[in-house]
Amino acid sequence: MISLAGRDIRHAWARFVLTGLGLGLLIGVTLTMAGVYRGMVDDGRVLLDNSGADLWVVQRDTQGPYAEPSSVRDDLYRSVQALPGVADAASVTYLTMQVQADGREFRAMVVGIDASRPGAPGWPPRLVAGRHIAQAHDEAVVDAAAGLLPGQVLHLRGEPYTVVGQSRRTVSSGGDPMVFIPLRDAQQAQFQRDDDAVDQDRRRLDASTRDAPAAVREALAGAQLAHPFVNAVLVRVQPGVAPDAVAADVRRWLRHEAHTREAMEEILIGKLIATSARQIALFLVILAVVSAAIVAFIIYTMTLGKLREIAVLKLIGTRDRTIGWMILQQSLLLGAVGFASGRIVAGAWAPAFPKFVLLVPEDSALGLVLVLVICALASLVSIHAALRVDPADAIGG
Repeated sequence: MISLAGRDIRHAWARFVLTGLGLGLLIGVTLTMAGVYRGMVDDGRVLLDNSGADLWVVQRDTQGPYAEPSSVRDDLYRSVQALPGVADAASVTYLTMQVQADGREFRAMVVGIDASRPGAPGWPPRLVAGRHIAQAHDEAVVDAAAGLLPGQVLHLRGEPYTVVGQSRRTVSSGGDPMVFIPLRDAQQAQFQRDDDAVDQDRRRLDASTRDAPAAVREALAGAQLAHPFVNAVLVRVQPGVAPDAVAADVRRWLRHEAHTREAMEEILIGKLIATSARQIALFLVILAVVSAAIVAFIIYTMTLGKLREIAVLKLIGTRDRTIGWMILQQSLLLGAVGFASGRIVAGAWAPAFPKFVLLVPEDSALGLVLVLVICALASLVSIHAALRVDPADAIGG
């Protein structure tokens, strides 16, 4: 029995392979888009994991510190630490900004941590080079994606920081590398004002307190220049204590909002990247439709080139079911070749993407099933055309 798929590969193998590779590029793009979405979700979860927190205490009625602005007093952690069930609490700031280093700029999330308390919530969990921050000023730990090594210098708002350590997979929900600096430096970078604004505020203060005692005026001036705020307090609860119970105490006694790990994951994944997820999903649907159209066109073109052979098969008594199965076999084989090349291509170019692309086996398995289903459906048009062939065409002119 003649196999259309085998015959086509044997006599036109170059065209078949090139067609499969071309289809593979399209499938590779589809798998990469799914990997981009998986990478976004993984970045959000890694951000939460690296914080080392069970609770995020933020400004009341906000979903901060990652989803929206949040501002709390920097001494709030003492009150939180006094609550039952709290093992540790630490103030932290988050600020996404441009960082200068080695004559270039890159976008990073600058994290202010309490440098005096190694291992406190918010500290980078693992280093691949160098050491942790040991001084109260001018030292930094950066993620490896920033491309900076220990000993190099970076600049934040014009201030130099020496890189003393390098972490790995410490990124924001958007995939930007993190830069960890001492908390006081981070507060100054986030809340500082330019010299003209400070000078104007001093003049207003002098005019409004001209008749006040000198001690009062000095105290007000000192408070005006201070930065006693942070974005959140990260809380680690004691073993066996439910985070929800501690969160309820925070809301009741401290009048602040407290989000558990589950709530923060819902905020990051269910809200922050929801629009991007829908956009990627729509793009995947479009790619699936385009892939189906391309496969249908390719198989139909190949079938039209073999109508005389199909007529011969009918003339010698070959059943329609056998002819249809041979065309379906060719379509499935083309889809398998395309998927294999697409998976290889996706794995090859994924590291070159600026954002993290996570290719998981589950997506690959689902992708293979969908490709075979699409190829099977696309072959129906060709099968219909083949079954309408008149056996008399085999002996016609």
